[in-house]
Amino acid sequence: MSYTLISAADARAQQAAGALLIDIRQPDEFRREHLPGAVLLPLEALLNGAPIATDSPTQTVIFHCQSGRRTQQNADALVRAAGQAPVAILEGGLNGWKQAHMPTVEDKRQPRPLMQQVQMVAGSLILLGVILGYAVHPGFFLLSGFVGAGLLFAGISGWCGMALLLAKMPWNKV
Repeated sequence: MSYTLISAADARAQQAAGALLIDIRQPDEFRREHLPGAVLLPLEALLNGAPIATDSPTQTVIFHCQSGRRTQQNADALVRAAGQAPVAILEGGLNGWKQAHMPTVEDKRQPRPLMQQVQMVAGSLILLGVILGYAVHPGFFLLSGFVGAGLLFAGISGWCGMALLLAKMPWNKV
């Protein structure tokens, strides 16, 4: 089976006609902002065989993510997960939807996505290490080096200690 790449306007029209809109992003991303009527079914769950509850085998399933990259990179797996249902992918994802001036459900009280928090903390620590290294003592340059080494290790191994630490912070609890 194949899929169709559709615009935000087409996705909205198909959703109004009964299509199922599935958001494949992570729960923290979904809680912060999502499309009206979208159902959260993270990509990892779909890849592990989570069922898609369609009303009928002919109900169209529209997948989307933040920018459209995740859905297009995993399109074959998403088509398999949908079974016999017709599959569409929202071009540009949530970003494309917003560029088309379509409404979203937004909760600004939700924390920023975890990886964005990691980037903010890592960048701040590196900047702090550089400033203190110049202004106070050269030993503070080690802070920047330590954070850089941690980011390199996270990129190579897929394990990020800073992300695990930030995930345990009270503002990231569900």
